[in-house]
Amino acid sequence: MPATLDAAALCKMAERGQITGGLLDGPLAFDNAISTEAAQDQGHRRRRSPAIPTSCSCRTSRRATCWPSSSRFLANADSAGLVLGARVPIILTSRADSVRSRIASCAVALLAAHARRQQLQATAGSDRSDPHG
Repeated sequence: MPATLDAAALCKMAERGQITGGLLDGPLAFDNAISTEAAQDQGHRRRRSPAIPTSCSCRTSRRATCWPSSSRFLANADSAGLVLGARVPIILTSRADSVRSRIASCAVALLAAHARRQQLQATAGSDRSDPHG
């Protein structure tokens, strides 16, 4: 399954230090991702993440829509939705999302836009030669 290969590749990248700032694990079924007990009952041992995940990557918009809804109703979780890979942030929310989730989505979009702007400025700055150096 493509999701299995993607998860394995991302975990290997994290092991090599190519992805930093968090703990990666997967692929995990929804119940195993939100419940340590469910993972243990099914014989799964989480390699890296002993707690409930703080973020989840989804391959399709259908899954990306299902994950926060399931988390909200089954695990009482808050969520923020953002589509990655576009030139501008695309906020992905549900009609059933709380105000808190909608505001969180806006905040994540602002952070993504700021990071992209800094990246573009750094790239533009490295293209110019320093007249004093």
